[in-house]
Amino acid sequence: MTTGFLYDDRFLRHDPGQGHPESPERLRKTLAHLKQQPWFEGLAKLEPRRAEEKWVLTTHGAGYLERVHEACRQEQAWLDTPDVGLSADSFETGFLAVGGALELADQVMAGKIQNGFALMRPPGHHAEAENAMGFCLFNNVAILARYLQKQYGLEKVLILDWDVHHGNGTQHTFEEDPSVLYVSLHQFPFYPGTGSRWETGTGRGKGATLNCPMKAGAGDRDYEHAFCESVLPKIESFAADAVLISAGFDAHRADPLAQINLSTEFFGWMTERMLEAADRSAGGKLISLLEGGYDLEYLPKSVAEHLAVLSRASRLRRAVS
Repeated sequence: MTTGFLYDDRFLRHDPGQGHPESPERLRKTLAHLKQQPWFEGLAKLEPRRAEEKWVLTTHGAGYLERVHEACRQEQAWLDTPDVGLSADSFETGFLAVGGALELADQVMAGKIQNGFALMRPPGHHAEAENAMGFCLFNNVAILARYLQKQYGLEKVLILDWDVHHGNGTQHTFEEDPSVLYVSLHQFPFYPGTGSRWETGTGRGKGATLNCPMKAGAGDRDYEHAFCESVLPKIESFAADAVLISAGFDAHRADPLAQINLSTEFFGWMTERMLEAADRSAGGKLISLLEGGYDLEYLPKSVAEHLAVLSRASRLRRAVS
């Protein structure tokens, strides 16, 4: 088995408007950089499918889907908040992004790949059940978690979100559900205003949310301390059947939208820790989806660091077996 890499030029069709940080250029620059890497040809190249509506409806309401569809038909400039820019193709691109996540799941569960990463857009972790926000239309990772549970019968799913912005939509989707552990490291206080340490889930889901708010200026050592003291023990005790990553790279020190100071190499360190967690409880099953990351030089380098670690782990596993 190897590492899957999912991409499609149709992800470029979502156009949030001139000057918007979440531009198609993010993917163009990243793909060009990845193609220069010596290990890139060894990745299993995958293509997305359009997601079936029933899976999107596990997280979003039918009325919301209709609102998004109608807004795109009418070519509205934005939906719900001005930062969620739209174009005529945004609805279909959003369904394709969700379908990309589901395709990765199918490949992992079939044993055709060990782990995988989707270079896709629009991102998803801010999307609420009935509202778009924070550049996001559909909550890709939340839908993926539900898909793994309902389609494949997995009992416990871990979502680690290292995007610099808290994934409010993902947390709210699962805050009452003990079967999904949501862990987030993010700048705080910061957009979207959620993600305090005291938000740990509600009702039956109490304790299945772990927020690690990080102060502006935090760097590799601060994140490593949070991992070792809080994140890894929580993940170890949960023992997930699959590991999902909301892989935003906007906590990089060069990113223009935040003030966290992670190095490019530290994304590799976090990837290694998640691979270890996946090996311990999930048979190595790990799926990573692109969220944020807006510096056009260091987003590609950070994604390459992440993918290099994923693919190296797959090669080592293949050599051992």
